[in-house]
Amino acid sequence: MATTLTPPQTADTPEVKRYNRIQRWLSLSDTVIGFALLVVLLVTGWTGRLRDWSYLGAHQHYFLAVFLYVAMFSVIAKLLSSPFDVIGFRLERQYHLSNQKLRSWLWDECKGWLLSLVLGAIMVEIIYSIIRIAPQRWWIIAWAVFIGLFLLLAQLAPVVLMPIFYKFEPLANDSLRERLTRLGERAGTRVRGVYEWKLSEKSNKANAALTGLGSTRRIILADTLLEKYSDDEIEAVLAHELGHHVHKHILKGILTQVAITFFGFWLINVVLRFVLAKDWFPALNLPLIVLVATILGLLLMPALNAISRHHERQADRYAWENTPAIEPFITAMQKLADQNLAEREPAKWIEFLFHSHPSIGKRVAAAQAWASKRAA
Repeated sequence: MATTLTPPQTADTPEVKRYNRIQRWLSLSDTVIGFALLVVLLVTGWTGRLRDWSYLGAHQHYFLAVFLYVAMFSVIAKLLSSPFDVIGFRLERQYHLSNQKLRSWLWDECKGWLLSLVLGAIMVEIIYSIIRIAPQRWWIIAWAVFIGLFLLLAQLAPVVLMPIFYKFEPLANDSLRERLTRLGERAGTRVRGVYEWKLSEKSNKANAALTGLGSTRRIILADTLLEKYSDDEIEAVLAHELGHHVHKHILKGILTQVAITFFGFWLINVVLRFVLAKDWFPALNLPLIVLVATILGLLLMPALNAISRHHERQADRYAWENTPAIEPFITAMQKLADQNLAEREPAKWIEFLFHSHPSIGKRVAAAQAWASKRAA
């Protein structure tokens, strides 16, 4: 008997187009404002004033002065980005993608800012300490420390960082938990648990992920996914996530991060030495370090997104090959597009520049083509 596939819905509604267009403009505007802040601090010499105030507040204590500088810099950046954050919050509410109250959202914003301040301050303190101790090789040592912290945070994220913002409970559906655990075993990964992610307390979107490293690796399923998707569809979504493990995308991503950050720290070292030789920005040059890292990230973003889209296609194919039928994958993709207001067919240049995943339309069409080929 021939397999009957759900006809793909490829046209994006005006509502979906408008929502995604506003989201892109918000992201671009926020990036431009952040970039402008770094340039202004350097060109005007205001970074020197922040340095002087930091030393004054710290009573000339170096490490406390560095922390105060980072704190003031972080406060200014947050104040400038706040209008875009508020617009984004209202946008999610307007399109019924968020059910979070203003008070809860503000508390999450505060927690996010405090967390970024703590982590950022730790890294900056380490970098400047290394510069003082080993000025010639500081960038190599700082790079190694950064990679160590990156791996540590990746392991701690499911058990320390994510619970700061969301609640997690062991999945109560025994049959689905066993089914997903067996799926993970067939993929060659030992899953430490399957958890229900209480996403509905804040969002109406759906999501699932395989998170953590080593002993913290776990499957998390949003309750919005469990509520509206069949077990077959959930299995298809998770099979895609396990495809990343089978194709070693996590390891490849780590190695890519290692290479990029190595080049990034080397480039920062070169720029700092050039600028200091010219005596252009004699004050504390943290904005220059952030500026170089920001420019490098923007330049590499299209290439990194292209690599990510390739990995997503490989993970999709793994899901098709390791689930009983292709139909649940297709219906799950269509439901996710509807529920998350994702663009099914964005413009090619938009997908090239901004999307880390292939468009839903392409993923559904590829799944149907693969199913037809297998049937033939």
